[in-house]
Amino acid sequence: MKRIAIVIMLSLFAGVMMGGLAPASAVTEAEKTIDTIIAGVESRYNVTGFTAEFDQESILKAMAVTDTASGRLMVRQPGKMRWEYLVPEPQTIITDGRDLWVFRPEENQVMVGKAPAFFGEGKGAGFLSNIKTVRNSFRISLETADDPEFYRLRMVPDKASADLIEVKLDVARESFDVVRIITVNVYGDETRIELKNVDFTATPSESLFRFEAPAGADVLQMNP
Repeated sequence: MKRIAIVIMLSLFAGVMMGGLAPASAVTEAEKTIDTIIAGVESRYNVTGFTAEFDQESILKAMAVTDTASGRLMVRQPGKMRWEYLVPEPQTIITDGRDLWVFRPEENQVMVGKAPAFFGEGKGAGFLSNIKTVRNSFRISLETADDPEFYRLRMVPDKASADLIEVKLDVARESFDVVRIITVNVYGDETRIELKNVDFTATPSESLFRFEAPAGADVLQMNP
């Protein structure tokens, strides 16, 4: 430790002898823009909760299959989410930040698991329920969006997994609303979620983020 300290001091002394310390690396314009976007998103989503409608498209590259779905999303900070799929068939995914329930009413089936395994580290758009994790959990770069009204952020998780190797966010330039989320797994499969009619004035009730299995339901345990 002492040797390291001496080396640092010698370096500083050399800088002074050469007319002062060398300036720190300048922050690039892209880094400034990214910081502005993230700060705008953090401010926009600094609410107790919100609701939205969503359209989802899941693309399995190897099989050349595309599935679509739509429904409603409810979020309450921190960590609570409720995805109500209405099309093509009803299904509800609920988490209180710790536990996870997937209810399929037509089959009267409930699958139970732990939230971090399915919504942790950016999976399942889980960062929407705690937006500050974006800054702390991803390496972020700026890309050109398909629509000039949006910013596009490419986010690579610090802890990549087979389920998630990158996320792309399209953010509205004027409002800083997150309008599109694209997640990619190690196989190149993509899930695209578009958020619509986001309402930041409607805070969902706490009771919406817990679930009790209906009488006679088939309850299955999910493994991570």
